[in-house]
Amino acid sequence: MYLYHFGFSELPFTLTPNTSFYCGLRVHDEALQVLLTALKTGEGFIKVTGEVGTGKTLLCRKLLNEVPDHFVTAYIPNPYLPAEALRHAVASELGIAEHDSIDQHQLTRAIEQQLLEINKNGRSVVLIIDEAQALPDESLEALRLLSNLETETRKLVQLVMFGQPELDERLATRQLRQLRQRVSFSYQLQTLSEEELARYVHHRVQVAGYRGPELFSAEVIWWLHRASRGVPRLANILCHKMLLLAYGSGNYTISTKDAKMAIADTEDAQMPRQHDWLWFAGGFIAALALVTGAGWWMGWFNA
Repeated sequence: MYLYHFGFSELPFTLTPNTSFYCGLRVHDEALQVLLTALKTGEGFIKVTGEVGTGKTLLCRKLLNEVPDHFVTAYIPNPYLPAEALRHAVASELGIAEHDSIDQHQLTRAIEQQLLEINKNGRSVVLIIDEAQALPDESLEALRLLSNLETETRKLVQLVMFGQPELDERLATRQLRQLRQRVSFSYQLQTLSEEELARYVHHRVQVAGYRGPELFSAEVIWWLHRASRGVPRLANILCHKMLLLAYGSGNYTISTKDAKMAIADTEDAQMPRQHDWLWFAGGFIAALALVTGAGWWMGWFNA
């Protein structure tokens, strides 16, 4: 493996959402600030959507680490559950003993009593659901009813949903309009620009312990961005393959050949068209000529 070849202390481009690799890009920082600000208001549902691979689960775990201490968190990573099972999962997260031995009415009462007890102790509950687009309609309705629990001054529980764009499509339907109206804050994760992707890649190799010369040149980043469409997960897959190819060739930097081979080997990657590359190269040469010409002119003028 290329770990020791490049001097990494750990693999930089694994697909596991590891918060130690969190880069602090604008799109993720903005989403995190929206979430933390929304939690402070104490009202309604909070929703974050984004395409596959844009970093929702990483952001979800980052939020779990950043939630202020006065919050009690309940985390549901796999919500493909009927309403009954979802209530049991919430009860388990809230520490309700023997929740699996009582009926649904008693379970609902137990959850309400636990939420009231937490509230009396001056704390708030936030229920965080990842992959929320997988929730059955009956479970979404169960969440809406759960959000109705409140004292005279505040909600007993806040809900944060992370999901793919399909979640927005479902909430747009008439049968879920009551839930849609309860969404008080929302944020849509975008893919990364070329500049952001370059920062993302360089950040990950540095966190992984790399201290050598630049591994990924601007040219390679261009290929990577076009092929991955700025999707972090796909960029991780491509970078991992590029490092494997460079290691296999005994090289210590990534070449465009490595980039092209990795792109060709990755099913969801898009190989940039040749005229796109010629446009990039022409723009780079034109910029270089402009800088050189400006330098010559300034030298002539100063003389």
